[in-house]
Amino acid sequence: MRKVSLLAAAVATALASGVALADNADKNDGWEVHGYGSMNFRMVDGETVDTEFGRPDYKTAGTHGQSTNQVEFTVKKHSSYDNGAWADYVVRSEYGNGNSYAYTSSGSQKKNDEAQFEVKEAYVELGGLSFMGKDTSIWGGQRYLNRAAGLLSGEYWKQSSGVGAGLQTKLNGHTAGVAIVVADPDAGEESRSDDRTTLTSYDLYYYGVDVGIGSLDFDFKYMEQANKDSNSDDGFGAAITLNSSYYGMDGWTQTAIAYGKGVAQNRGVNFGGWSGGDENQESIFLTSYGVMDISDNWQMGSELTYFAALDQLFGADDLKRYIAAVRPSYKVNENMRLETTLSYGHEEGADGYWGRSGDAVESDIWNVEVAVPLTVNADFFGRPQIKPYISYIKADDKASGGQIGIDNSDDETVIGVHTEIWF
Repeated sequence: MRKVSLLAAAVATALASGVALADNADKNDGWEVHGYGSMNFRMVDGETVDTEFGRPDYKTAGTHGQSTNQVEFTVKKHSSYDNGAWADYVVRSEYGNGNSYAYTSSGSQKKNDEAQFEVKEAYVELGGLSFMGKDTSIWGGQRYLNRAAGLLSGEYWKQSSGVGAGLQTKLNGHTAGVAIVVADPDAGEESRSDDRTTLTSYDLYYYGVDVGIGSLDFDFKYMEQANKDSNSDDGFGAAITLNSSYYGMDGWTQTAIAYGKGVAQNRGVNFGGWSGGDENQESIFLTSYGVMDISDNWQMGSELTYFAALDQLFGADDLKRYIAAVRPSYKVNENMRLETTLSYGHEEGADGYWGRSGDAVESDIWNVEVAVPLTVNADFFGRPQIKPYISYIKADDKASGGQIGIDNSDDETVIGVHTEIWF
């Protein structure tokens, strides 16, 4: 039986089991199924490409990202009990994230050990327990905790991704929580060291503090890494996020500042198997992104992000990255939008960082994209949609172009159709 058939049978069996259990007098069960799909057909000079043209490094903001066939499903089973308790069981599965190949019906996916089927989240959350307040819940398992990502860069800057446990409650009407999350950097690798360098994050958060112009979220994380020298075995990070209107106009924004040091060098509050660093690694991160509702037909998304070393960052002295991007969108009718993305990205560091010198020390990247999204709902976030686009990337020189995957040139044109759905 094929993998898809096995998965379908497993889901059907689970749903049937839930229906049977719902007959119990002391329990009521419910199911939710959510999903996401990103299928990006993109071509450069008649071939598919693996590069994302610097998008993960805040250099471009177009639609030319990876994942030709990313599929994601989340199944949640909710049970409520007559004694007031409730339970959620959440499983999130994913396939194809980061894959850049265009597969055919021969089933060649199984020959590729990258971007394969993975369980990204599997956790249980319990609430309404008799010895806790009605607004208090506890959870345990593997999950993405408190994720946030830039609107146009798409980069996650806040999360705790791993296996752990936590407690969440209400304090003075605000969401508050504590958690411990662990991740092994070499999990899934073919070669592993005898001594595991397990990463641990101790999280504190307090969200939704009203400040008149919006609400503030506070995050603090202390991180440790096992079997490392004393100068690289811990670190801490913190962030403050303002959730508000679009700078006093119609719409919304998230504006955040974060600090990270040592193991927490990566934007301070971005924890996962990628975390790590010695005491010289120290960074500041600022971002502001959102959508302005200009009129019934016009909307505009924007993002400003700055990410820089205060000493070193990822081993590079004086590393700085920043991007400014806008995406105006015009609603032609209920099923069509006209969309343009404009971005400017910059990166620099001290001479010799990552072995770079000369023109490679500093780079400037411009990105212009035009697209015609066809959709069932022509809102900025209307999905599902099929989005034909042309994306032009221009670097200041060939050295900068080479860093983002442009072959022996300083510019490139990507032609593609991005199909996306979430539900």
